[in-house]
Amino acid sequence: MIGKLKGIVDSYGVDFIILDVSGVGYQVHCSARTLAALPAAGEAATLSIETYVREDQIKLFGFASDSEREWFRLLQTVQGVGAKVALSVLGTLTVSELATAVAMRDKATVSRAPGVGAKVAERIVTELKDKVPAFADIDPAAVHLAGALDEKRAPRPVTDAVSALVNLGYGQPQAAAAIAAASRNVGEGADTATLIRQGLKELAR
Repeated sequence: MIGKLKGIVDSYGVDFIILDVSGVGYQVHCSARTLAALPAAGEAATLSIETYVREDQIKLFGFASDSEREWFRLLQTVQGVGAKVALSVLGTLTVSELATAVAMRDKATVSRAPGVGAKVAERIVTELKDKVPAFADIDPAAVHLAGALDEKRAPRPVTDAVSALVNLGYGQPQAAAAIAAASRNVGEGADTATLIRQGLKELAR
């Protein structure tokens, strides 16, 4: 099983690269984001590899980092998500953006990926919400609040404050994160107006 390839870029295809490793040209399929980040033909490149072995073919998928490869695997545990859709998601969102979208249950962000409809995006954020990798840099308080909002368990001042920020033009995940930080700073008993003021300060940082 191939886990990593280091060689010289030979050429590019629409969704793949030919990587020359000691005279052997490997065809490696990559996301649009990974392809754009790779160097020009003739220069050295290193890719983390996921190897797919089928009865009729062996296919290699390449990633800029091991964490991106882990997300590629994780995405395909979701019903209706195959390699093509997983690459589309990773080509649209960075690993950090994807982790945040899943943690905050932000299906709108996930559905920005070509080929990902509302139903698939919903399944991704729902089925992976408890599997967000530990390496993701996400505020636990924001995740907790997002879950409370989703399940209608958040205190009324908090939900009103989040709604107010959304009405001002901020996205739901962004507003939830700001109010989570505000609530942590001023205390859970704060009123709506206080939370809004503190939330706007958080957003202005």
